Formats: sequence, structure tokens, C-alpha cells
Amino acid sequence: MDAISTSALLIFLLVLILTSAYFSGSETAMMTLNRYRLRHLASNGHKGALRAIKLLERPDRLIGLILIGNNLVNILASAVATIIGTRLWGDLGIAIATGVLTMVVLIFAEVTPKTIAALHPERIAFPSSWLLRILLIVLSPLVKIINWITSGFLRLFGVGSVNSDDALSQEELRTVVHEAGALIPQRHQEMLLSILDLEKVTVEDIMVPRSDIYAINMNDDFKNINRLVVQSPHTRVLVYRDTVDDAVGFIHLRDALRLQSKEQFSKSSLLRAVKELYFVPEGTPLNVQLANFQQNKQRIGLVVDEYGDIQGLVTLEDILEEIVGDFTTSMLTTASEDINVQQDGSYLIDASINIRDLNKEMKWDFPTDGPKTLNGLILEYLEEIPAPNTSLRLAGYPIEIVDVADNMIKTVRVMPQYFQPPGTH
Repeated sequence: MDAISTSALLIFLLVLILTSAYFSGSETAMMTLNRYRLRHLASNGHKGALRAIKLLERPDRLIGLILIGNNLVNILASAVATIIGTRLWGDLGIAIATGVLTMVVLIFAEVTPKTIAALHPERIAFPSSWLLRILLIVLSPLVKIINWITSGFLRLFGVGSVNSDDALSQEELRTVVHEAGALIPQRHQEMLLSILDLEKVTVEDIMVPRSDIYAINMNDDFKNINRLVVQSPHTRVLVYRDTVDDAVGFIHLRDALRLQSKEQFSKSSLLRAVKELYFVPEGTPLNVQLANFQQNKQRIGLVVDEYGDIQGLVTLEDILEEIVGDFTTSMLTTASEDINVQQDGSYLIDASINIRDLNKEMKWDFPTDGPKTLNGLILEYLEEIPAPNTSLRLAGYPIEIVDVADNMIKTVRVMPQYFQPPGTH
């Protein structure tokens, strides 16, 4: 290079540093692209996104190409800087050139372009993908040879082939929803998280217990049957004979009222109008049951245990309310009606309340992996039916038994102002 002037070498060195910056920035930009946004842009025909996806199908080849280019450029830049240093300062110029080039490469060819690329990956990756694609075609034989040698070494160390699968797990998707911030409204975030939770909740967790089912006894007095039909808060009502275990079917109130309007309302006409029963196993996850309701074109079903005994009732609306919140008249009284605030800050609570409803209403943390009602949870903890005025601490919450009747705890007082997390003293 003796015939080349020092000024020309300096210009050439500048070009090499800029080329190194291009490779460094391109590598960071391509690797930090949001894969899901990339697929969205590609599906809309974005040319830069389409090129980037094509390159990222084989990340090992892309990285190999970029590293080949970057290392060739940096090695050549080192040689040129050494020549320039030797010309300007003699033997001392080698040390000077090495130190100066190291700082210049770090600042202008590594840190700066990579930082910019990390902050604005699409602005860097999409334009650079055009040149990278051309270089990959030109240098394809060299890239394949290097990747073949690299794969051989990886196999020696027991490392498998490159896996570009970037599918999100459920917990990762939950984190994405949480961190979406203002991009997804808070209400929509809650709905998305509720959908993810459906498989963790069974129909047993949300069903109306058999003791609270609003139903019509066909062996009852006809005037009482007529009154129950007129006063029903629900559009579908269970019809049975003497006990819920002898269920006949469901009657749609629209059909019953139509019979009344035609003055054809009687026990026999009511029985002819009932719909066939639909049964649901109590351990069915909500996401499965939602699909079953849709597949079987049903909106309501009786929940049965492993022995076939009726345990409760679940509706399509109950499952949808787990996603979007309450929007219809519930088959149970609402949590707010079962909870009464006292002047001292305590709460008088109907012990038959569903624990999940109580936790959601009060932001409490009673365990939900056992009994479904507060009464059942306390009985399981005490292992006996307590007397009134019995006090206990359950899941850190001080509780006083207020009323006990019919072998059940009817009312309790919860004092959250004295809450003590389990395990603390």
C-alpha cells in the first residue's frame, strides 16, 4: 500500500468503520425486532417486514453472515490503521493506532450503532435487510461452510440445532398483557387475563349450589307454581318432582308465559314445554365447558358429581361473567348483598357466600382450593360445628362466629383491620 496516500487510507479506514457500524447495528436491530409486530406488518404486505422474516427464518445463517462481514471489516481496518500509524509515528505508531482504533471502533462501530438499533430496531432492520439479503446470496457458500463447521462443534458439546420457535407460554402471555400498559385499556387487560384463567377454574367453583337453585316443584300447589313462574327472576327455571334429584327439565319462561296468555297454562302443558336436561361433570374446567355449551347448543346445565348426584347449576352467563364481570341477574344473591359493613370497620357476612366471590368483592385472599363457601372453609378448619361467639383466625383474618343453625354457620363477622398474614407473629 506504499503507493496509496495516507489521506486515501484515512478515507478508506473511515469507510471500514462505517461498514462495521452497519453490521453491528443490523445485527442488534434484526435480533431485537418484535416477532409478533413483525408478523402483523408482514401480513399487511410490508416489504421490509417480509424481507426481515425471510432472513430470520434461519437466524444461524443471518448471524454467520453479519459476523463474517463485521470481522472481515474490523481486521482490514486494523491493518489499515497499523499502516497509517507506522507512516506517521514509526514503530510507536503501531501502539498508537491500536489504542485509537480500539476506542473509535467501540464508540462509533459498536456501542453507538447498537444502542440506536436497540431503540429503533424497525428503522434500522427494514432498510438494512435489503442489503443483507443480497450479501447472503453472494456469500452463501462461505456462510454455509462456516455454519457447517460451527454445527459440528456444537454437536461435540451436545448442543442441538437452532430452534427459532418463539411461541409464548401462557405465563409469558400473561406477562405481556400486564406490561402492555396504555396500549391495552385496563378493562381489556382484565378480560384477557380472565380468559387465561378459565382453565384454572371449574364449574364447581362458579355453580349455584343445589340449595340455592330457583326451581319449580311440579307436585306443588298449582297456584304456587303459577306464582313462581310470574315472579321468576330468571329466563330458564328448573322443573322437578319433590326433590331436585328427580329433575324433569328446564322451562323457558317465554314458553310458560305464552301458555298463560293463551289460558292453556296447566301442569300437563308445563311438562310438555320443558326442555331436556343437560348434565355437566363438576370438575370440568370453564374453558372446556364454554366450548361444550357452544358445541351442544346449550345455555344451562346441572352439575353432577362422580356418583351422578346433582350438586348445583351452571349457565353460559356464569362463565361469560367470569370474563367480563357481572352483566346479568345472577342465580345467587350478589356478594354485596351478603356483606354488611359495620361501624367498627368489621363485616357481617352470610357464611354461604362463595369464597371466590368474596375474594373478588373484598380483595381478600381466602384459600379457594378446598371448600367453595365460607361456611365450608370454616368447618373444614375447625373440624366440628362451632358454637356462636367462637373466634378463630383463618388465612390471617380474625373471624367471629355470629349465628349457627341447622348444622351450618349462618353468619360470621370478619375483622380485616386486624389482618395478620399467615406465618407472621
